[in-house]
Amino acid sequence: MLKKFLSSIVGLLGLKKDSEYVKNHNIDANVSSSMYNTSLMIVIEIWMIIRYTKRYVFDAEIPADFPTWLKYTKNFWGLLFVAIIVVIYDVMYKKGKIKSRTLGNVVMILFAGYCLIFGMYVSHHDFAAGKMITCFFVMALYAACLLIWKPYVSIIFLTVLFFGYSYYLDNYTFDKEGVQVIMLSGDRVNYYTLLITLIMIAISIYHQRVNEAVKSEELERIAVEDDLTGVPNMYYFGTQCKKMMGDAAVKPSDKLYLFMNIENFKTYNDQLGYEKGNEFLKNIANRFKEVFKDGIFARQSDDHFVALVNKAKKDEYINKAVNVLAEEHPEVYMSLKVGGYSPVNREETQEICCDRARYACGLIKNKYGEVYREYDKKMDESFHLRQYIVNHIDQAVEKGYIKVYYQPVVWSKDGKLCGCEALARWDDPVYGFLSPGKFISVLEECRLIHKLDKCIYEQVCKDMHTSIKEGRKVIPVSMNFSRLDFELMDVVQVMTSLVEKYEIPKENIHIEVTESALGEKQGSLKTALNRLRELGFALWLDDFGSGYSSLNVLKDYKFDVLKVDMVFLSNLQENESAQKILACIIDMADRLGMQTLTEGVESSQAAEYLNKIGCGRLQGYLYGKPMPYEELIEKIRAGEFEITDEKMC
Repeated sequence: MLKKFLSSIVGLLGLKKDSEYVKNHNIDANVSSSMYNTSLMIVIEIWMIIRYTKRYVFDAEIPADFPTWLKYTKNFWGLLFVAIIVVIYDVMYKKGKIKSRTLGNVVMILFAGYCLIFGMYVSHHDFAAGKMITCFFVMALYAACLLIWKPYVSIIFLTVLFFGYSYYLDNYTFDKEGVQVIMLSGDRVNYYTLLITLIMIAISIYHQRVNEAVKSEELERIAVEDDLTGVPNMYYFGTQCKKMMGDAAVKPSDKLYLFMNIENFKTYNDQLGYEKGNEFLKNIANRFKEVFKDGIFARQSDDHFVALVNKAKKDEYINKAVNVLAEEHPEVYMSLKVGGYSPVNREETQEICCDRARYACGLIKNKYGEVYREYDKKMDESFHLRQYIVNHIDQAVEKGYIKVYYQPVVWSKDGKLCGCEALARWDDPVYGFLSPGKFISVLEECRLIHKLDKCIYEQVCKDMHTSIKEGRKVIPVSMNFSRLDFELMDVVQVMTSLVEKYEIPKENIHIEVTESALGEKQGSLKTALNRLRELGFALWLDDFGSGYSSLNVLKDYKFDVLKVDMVFLSNLQENESAQKILACIIDMADRLGMQTLTEGVESSQAAEYLNKIGCGRLQGYLYGKPMPYEELIEKIRAGEFEITDEKMC
């Protein structure tokens, strides 16, 4: 209890050491205060000079000569001159022309001292004449509020000032007759009451300023410091990079942006827990900060860090960072992947530069032994295409650049057309015809794939509606659904709305889901698939055999059609094992009540074998490449395809 009380007293008196930030804040506050106060004093002193000039020069019966006028106004001129000096200093300090804290203190003290001397001089004469010592009170208040020091300094200063001046008045003040003037007891009470009040005001202002400084310091720290690790954050990184690149003496091509990713950090979290993971990030972040102390460093997010360094020392920085990581994680193997980008000009923002370094880093993900890759021209083309795809997917959907291509599916027994698979193509006005390999993976990675897929679903339903309206046979169509589609939109609602809008039979819509999408347990996905099947949509399992979870999927889910991956058709004639596996898959599907389709059929020999072992449907270049709706209809009209009368499912 006593310790807490003493700590409170120490804090109240300002005996604790202030941070540099608090010290600078107080100096800035004193400068601002003095600027306003001295500006006001300049106005007052000019008014006083004008007042005395009017009184002794213009209103007097006998105008005063210059020496007499100067006698009555010299104190005001002196105070005016000193106030102007202080204002000039304050303005130069604010503009950064003067940075000396000591010089500022000297200027302030001299000004406050001059004010007090002026106040004491005037009040001494007023006191001798039986008047109030108002001028002293005003100047004491002025000095006390102008310069806010630590409380113990203000207490000592004001106490010595007031008691000393009181002693001076009592012992050295005489009226015109030479009689000593003594302060009345009532005035003395008021005098010391003002002393106490000034002390309390000075202490209050000091603590108010300190609290403001502490809050401001914390806000500034939060603004530039990463919450978890305490190292600089991206805001700080951006401001410092901008400052560096804005320096005309810095050559952009001599600098290098680095993006660092700690690969396999997720395993560390999974095995040791998030608390240990956070502790690891704090340690590694601060050690990385030391590695890049000659450059600009920050934590971007998660286990990602960025730095701006001298390109000539690139290898040194990377090797040190790799070694630091190797020392920090004995329990779990982790590796450092680094991407680099050297800016072409100083106009390139740090966001763009970091994105390019990150892109380069992403290209060596999961590549053992490769630590660093630098962004080059080939990557630049790929990067710009990637950014274009992300930025223009909405426009492509809206303006019809996304096209549906249909690949025929035929019965193996007679080659008649029994359906089609809907595939996406992007016919762009800038990049031309884009293959799916260029945009599907980008949209999946950026979680935008549902926009593309929803567009495809609607176009398929619209084309099917057109066929019904024109009296043609309706060709069933299978459409691809990814795991992300079920995460990013309500697939059940979307599909039911589309079939109602375009008035098409649900059984003509076949929903293809890859087995990789079902690899992890996902209750909501399973619920959605079951609901779609209940509503009358056929469910297909796509790419069977391409993943490790195939048999588990067949155990846990109910599908109408099993679509065998084309990998089994590679060198089918020479590979007896592939033939036997294919036969087993077809037989297994039949036992489970599923129909089968094999994709990637390119030879008549493969088609004959698949028909022989009982695979019902075939798809591949042997029967046709993906084509626009109009071309498909034209081929049907020309007799190249005959639509079967049998139902596909």
